[in-house]
Amino acid sequence: MEYLLYIVYSSFLVFILKRFLPMKGIKNMTTAELRKQLKDKDKQFIDVRTPREFKGNHISNFKNLPLHELSEKASKQLSPEKEVVIICQSGMRSKKAAKTLKKLGFNQVANVKGGMSAWK
Repeated sequence: MEYLLYIVYSSFLVFILKRFLPMKGIKNMTTAELRKQLKDKDKQFIDVRTPREFKGNHISNFKNLPLHELSEKASKQLSPEKEVVIICQSGMRSKKAAKTLKKLGFNQVANVKGGMSAWK
């Protein structure tokens, strides 16, 4: 019985750590840091919100590539040699998008902490 509880507890702990700790190789940046980098032509700025959210309010240098389309379109629309900066509304979808891009072989990925909610 104790062994079973140990397995359940360990599995839960691994789930929590994977869910909330940053993935290796994903940089987190603040909106203040983002402002300084917006004119950098060597970076790709991607907004993973829905087209409706993007149309309502977005940062001009960002291209809309919704999260649900990212896996299939990333290799066609993004260069793995350039850094990809990702934003969403709160930072949760962009964190997921960053992990997806890392798994697809993108080495330079940054997530904007707080997303559009933090953008002023």
